[in-house]
Amino acid sequence: MTPVEMLTLHHLRKTPTRLAILKYLQTAPFPQSENDIHKKMQDSYDRITFYRTIQTLMESGIIHRIVADNTTVRYALNHCTSALNEQDADHVHFFCTKCGKVECMEEVAVQPYQLPDGYKKEECNVVVKGLCNECAKKNSAEK
Repeated sequence: MTPVEMLTLHHLRKTPTRLAILKYLQTAPFPQSENDIHKKMQDSYDRITFYRTIQTLMESGIIHRIVADNTTVRYALNHCTSALNEQDADHVHFFCTKCGKVECMEEVAVQPYQLPDGYKKEECNVVVKGLCNECAKKNSAEK
């Protein structure tokens, strides 16, 4: 689905900032930080517009935010099937403590947690921290 189609599906205006962010996230191999997106957008980047756009895209269900730790925040596309925010099931994120890479592990589903009566889940964020496969290989080779 193209960025224009995503925005149309969610009844959002097709602004240059929204299109630029979606195009970049669509081609990025991993979730991206604000700095990564800023570098890609170069002169068209405005911090206030960026945060408003990110907030709108998250509220619409087009993207999600991954908070790996106090200093590591990344953004990634959701795989939406309709404008009703019916996205892929919640999934686990992996944060490499050595290289800082964050990955969406869509093949690893979040467990269905039993909440007490009266509580209603809106979202579930699970971040597993450790060494990614590349860093684990390097770590093994160094020993």
